[in-house]
Amino acid sequence: MKNVIIFDHPYTAIASENEPHNRAYAAAVLKQTVSMLKAKGEDVDIIDLHADHFNPVMSAEDLASWRTGHSLDPQTLDYQNRLLDADKIIFIFPIWWELMPAMTKGFLDKVLSRSILPKHGKSPFPKNPTVIMMTTMGTPPLYYKLHYHKPVFYSFWVGTFHKIGLKKFKWLTFDGDAKLAKREAALRKIKF
Repeated sequence: MKNVIIFDHPYTAIASENEPHNRAYAAAVLKQTVSMLKAKGEDVDIIDLHADHFNPVMSAEDLASWRTGHSLDPQTLDYQNRLLDADKIIFIFPIWWELMPAMTKGFLDKVLSRSILPKHGKSPFPKNPTVIMMTTMGTPPLYYKLHYHKPVFYSFWVGTFHKIGLKKFKWLTFDGDAKLAKREAALRKIKF
């Protein structure tokens, strides 16, 4: 099984070590997810958007190449090829202002171009991967679901991946404001 993980946090993947002012619960989720997958003997390919200096802004040139299905950006082409070879596509990011960060949104905008969008209603992904969204948030998850009505779910899953033909989806969310013992317990339960 090939897992491609798209990680989005400004502190990058190294922020999993609980170092003050350079730590992120999302990075701890990434570290535990990688450990779990490797323990199962699965391949893990990490795209760390901030470490890669990914530019999420869709320029006029990017949009023109998106429309023709021929990206001029070698980084975007590399990301596309890695996704097309995946059995599982895993996104790990914090929820800010009830949605995904700009890097994740820009990744979706630029990487899911016409060159890999569905043709005639069929998924462009040969392995029909499962999409897994793993999020951290300060809003209590039940409140996020009931009060805000899960906007990240609808924009990410319904409005993006389901629309382009992928039907297998899983969402795991982690309460970043929970006490340390609860956050650590949640990390130990990661499996899919």
